[in-house]
Amino acid sequence: MNDAGERFQALLRQLFQFDLADLDFGIYRIMNHKRQVIERWITEDLPKAIERELQQGALAEMRQSQQALEEARKKVLETLGPEAIDAEGNLAEPFRNTNVGQAYQEARERAAHARPADALEAAVYNHLYTFFSRYYQDGDFISKRRYSRKERYAIPYNGEEVYLYWANHDQYYIKTAEHFADYTWKAPNGVTVHFKLQSADVEQNNVKGEKRFFLPLPDDIVWDGETRTLTVTFQYRPLTKQEETAYGNSKQQEKIIEEVLEEIPKRLKGNAEALAALNTERRKDAKGNPVSYLEHHLRQYTARNTRDFFIHKDLRGFLSRELDFYIKNEVLNLDELEAAGEDLAEGWFQLMRLIKRVGGHIIDFLAQIEDFQKTLWEKKKFVTETFWCIAVGHIPEDFYPEIAENEAQWQEWRELFRIQEVPKDMFSGDLDTQEGRIAFLKAHPALVLDTRHFSQDFTDRLLACFENLDEMTDGLLVHSENWQALNLLQEKYRERVKCIYIDPPYNTGDSEILYKNEYLCPPGCHSCKTELLSLCGCCLMIPFCS
Repeated sequence: MNDAGERFQALLRQLFQFDLADLDFGIYRIMNHKRQVIERWITEDLPKAIERELQQGALAEMRQSQQALEEARKKVLETLGPEAIDAEGNLAEPFRNTNVGQAYQEARERAAHARPADALEAAVYNHLYTFFSRYYQDGDFISKRRYSRKERYAIPYNGEEVYLYWANHDQYYIKTAEHFADYTWKAPNGVTVHFKLQSADVEQNNVKGEKRFFLPLPDDIVWDGETRTLTVTFQYRPLTKQEETAYGNSKQQEKIIEEVLEEIPKRLKGNAEALAALNTERRKDAKGNPVSYLEHHLRQYTARNTRDFFIHKDLRGFLSRELDFYIKNEVLNLDELEAAGEDLAEGWFQLMRLIKRVGGHIIDFLAQIEDFQKTLWEKKKFVTETFWCIAVGHIPEDFYPEIAENEAQWQEWRELFRIQEVPKDMFSGDLDTQEGRIAFLKAHPALVLDTRHFSQDFTDRLLACFENLDEMTDGLLVHSENWQALNLLQEKYRERVKCIYIDPPYNTGDSEILYKNEYLCPPGCHSCKTELLSLCGCCLMIPFCS
């Protein structure tokens, strides 16, 4: 295999996340399980498939014409001497009418636009490398289409008057949360190792700044012989100028870990128990090299807290479209094709089909990885319980005795609505008796009943009293993140709802923002007269309050 092939294999290992072999959670665990199969495909199956294709059809004829030219050249040199052909391959004038000379000129003409076998193989690898590397950046595929030598990028455009475009417009952005939780693991000899964060310099107010790294502090290692506990301290901060020079511009966290793997054992020299806990082999990496417990957990700890990535919504469709665009724009060179003539045109098209077929296999595999991650992120929300909030005025009075006996519901009303403080001129009766409670229900039809406090039989009988439950439901309360909630609501309420309030701003009561920490109806809402836990239907798509 030539250098182009080896370079492309190195890129495939990066695309298939071989550089993350030290991680054993999430998608990385699945990749590690199939790593040997993938490596065999990269090093054996893929080169054989390309070689097999190059030995067929018009590409084979190109290779044969090059071989025939080389054989004719050798025959000329053997028959007519080394002076018959100059350094550029031209045949000397006195020998052009000879039989071997004429055969050499014919072979040279046939092979004029045919590329040697090594050049054809290198062209395939180079084109595949160029295509996949131009869209791959820091673990993600970014939608930046390179158009030509003059224009740097091209974007999909359908004639819109104004079109705003971002490189990640068709992707989900996933940010690994910076929990900065302490990390603890136990070695086989019973020693407990703690990773503790001493300080963290984080970005403020969503303002992006310098890239930050986990830097262990070997000098601050603490060993407790009584509890057999080893504590390693970390800082999370940007690199200093001196550290930037030492660690370079790429894979800085990896270089930090490699340095620490040497420094920490030096600080524990003479402590056999602690050294055994850190240096014991936990597993082997993809190349068969031993990985110690310290190295394994250092990579786990730093990766969980520092990785941000994108999930493409349709990676297969995106890369397939871009591959077609690349082949038409980069591989299909019309000037060279015209110069080669019709006889060699089939070889060019066969080369393009080969690049597309191999690229398609790689795209299918990458899409499977991406679709699996998307499935995990878009995991469906399962309904485990369903409860209803219904205004008492809509409930038949036959249910009032059962409602009056439900202490949990009345306790909730006391906490939410302070019903025990209702003025006497608005209600006369005793809330400790059934008769008084029934009278209170009749006097307050806007009171909201929560079926959470009642049996399923009560809920079923109550819902059966409504002929058209959808018409009676003024709103819907969804306790979820925005993305899941909107996807649930959009099908049913797309045509019925003019606007939806999402995540109203809150404060601590010290400013003049209209929304407060409590879920209050915004000003101008005339349906809601009380401060309820939930908004009324005219303000937000949640249960009505009157």
